[in-house]
Amino acid sequence: MSLTSQDIARVASLARLELRPDETERTLSQLNGFFALVEQMNAVNTDGVEPLAHPAAVLGDVALRLREDIASEPNQRDISQVSAPAVERGLFLVPKVIE
Repeated sequence: MSLTSQDIARVASLARLELRPDETERTLSQLNGFFALVEQMNAVNTDGVEPLAHPAAVLGDVALRLREDIASEPNQRDISQVSAPAVERGLFLVPKVIE
């Protein structure tokens, strides 16, 4: 797949972007380079290749080290809400802006 300058102009128009001619050419080159890379990757035969759950899985069975879920900071909610104009049951109250 290869894009043209008209394709770039149409997408820019839809996105409400104003591109100078040099920006259009640079964007065209970058996008066509991206599509060329995708075509190159699609050409690789991946039949029988299992997807990886994690990039390190290619090295073998890797157990991810997860940190323990322990609170490391004290609860300072009351101190943080002192300057709030309105608080109820530990929640900041804000004006309704959407009907």
